[in-house]
Amino acid sequence: MPETQRRIIHLDMDAFYASVEQRDDPALRGRPVAVGGPPESRGVVAAASYEARAFGVRSAMPMARALRQCPDLVVVRPDFQRYREASRRVMDILRSATHLVEPLSLDEAYLDVTENLWGQPYATEVARELKRRIRSELDLTASAGVAPNKFLAKIASGWQKPDGLTVVSPGRVEAFLQKLPVEALWGVGPVTAKKLRGIGIQRLVDVRAADPALLAGTVGSLADWLRRLAQGDDPREVTPDRPWKSVSAETTYAADLRDPAGIHSELGRLAGRVAASLQAKALRARTVTIKVRYADFSTVTRSHTDDIPTCDAGAIGQRAVLLLGRTEAVARPVRLLGVGTHGLVEDGTAAPASGWLALDDPVAPSAIGGTGLSSD
Repeated sequence: MPETQRRIIHLDMDAFYASVEQRDDPALRGRPVAVGGPPESRGVVAAASYEARAFGVRSAMPMARALRQCPDLVVVRPDFQRYREASRRVMDILRSATHLVEPLSLDEAYLDVTENLWGQPYATEVARELKRRIRSELDLTASAGVAPNKFLAKIASGWQKPDGLTVVSPGRVEAFLQKLPVEALWGVGPVTAKKLRGIGIQRLVDVRAADPALLAGTVGSLADWLRRLAQGDDPREVTPDRPWKSVSAETTYAADLRDPAGIHSELGRLAGRVAASLQAKALRARTVTIKVRYADFSTVTRSHTDDIPTCDAGAIGQRAVLLLGRTEAVARPVRLLGVGTHGLVEDGTAAPASGWLALDDPVAPSAIGGTGLSSD
């Protein structure tokens, strides 16, 4: 690698929504907390405290299931105004170090500190000071990864959560890559990981020796990108404040969906995730789109546009179910479902959107995949 390297930090707040709730309500501290909708209305976990995660409670999990796994779970309805305010203050702290801040979600962002406003030559010290200021000023904790590029920095930030700091210096890149499972590759979710293991690729570095034709036949156009990442090469720049054009969520199922009630339930769950993201970003959407992939891998999309924009989970879910009626989902097994929104407008009652997502889902060394752009 060249001696002159970019210095990239990925900073990720720890259990952000739940941590804000525990900070603001002392009675919640030390208790298992899940932020999300009530189980009786098919609510979904938006964030879980680390006490709740010890019971297997995770974001995007149905709240009813979370309560079965943790009967003492305290369910708190989300307060996006408070989360946005906390996020704004985090952003102010990050921008005190550099103008090159690229928000990814309400609780995470990339920073390029190769040249920074503090004149600090060591990115590790910048990350350490950012973490200190967040704890001191906001009474919250963050984990940070420092590396020569985005790909490595994001993995590193999840390595020692919570309140972690992991540094992957240029000289340690190869040793770090050797430790990673194939799921660490940006773009590889559970389904793609299973396919890669089917052709003998268990670790990230195994991609390097894979037969190019076999790899392309397995993951298609993703092959070149995966080979590049497997070498630790990620040329993407930190791009501040990208405008949002759409917000969506989708899931590929291990077993095909055949039951209409189950399909409707899944659409409602996905609509809830999308609505939470819209609310967190202070956005509303005019267009709702569904994506359906059948068992034979054929895929269809259906859309509906309304003059009145919305960020309501129920409204988005109802429109998604109506759109489902324009597909063959009831008659054919379904492999993938997705709900998306387009035609986004800012909600004048909240702070302007800056490209933050809604759900905070930590990166773990054992399940690093699925946190980037998944082809699944």
